[in-house]
Amino acid sequence: MAAGAGKRQSRDERERTRVYQARQEFHEGLIARRRRDNLIAGIAGGVLILAVVGGQIAYYTLGPGAPVPEPTATATPTPSVSETPAVEESPAATDTATETPAP
Repeated sequence: MAAGAGKRQSRDERERTRVYQARQEFHEGLIARRRRDNLIAGIAGGVLILAVVGGQIAYYTLGPGAPVPEPTATATPTPSVSETPAVEESPAATDTATETPAP
């Protein structure tokens, strides 16, 4: 009887060792998967942030959000065209020439 009990005990120990190693491998697999998922999520989040920032820049510089350029005070004014011609007065004959002061 003693010989049969030793075989059973060694069989139980082998089974416990096998189950223990299987749990360790499963746990290591979970850790590797979490690490991979976190890396993928970080890269995807970075790409998403860059896309959002790029879209905002494009919208406010090129799209309908771009400011309308306004003429500045130093710009040359454009001549306005009127429909009626302007009448210029000619100098009267009684006007005398005025002397201009010498510089």
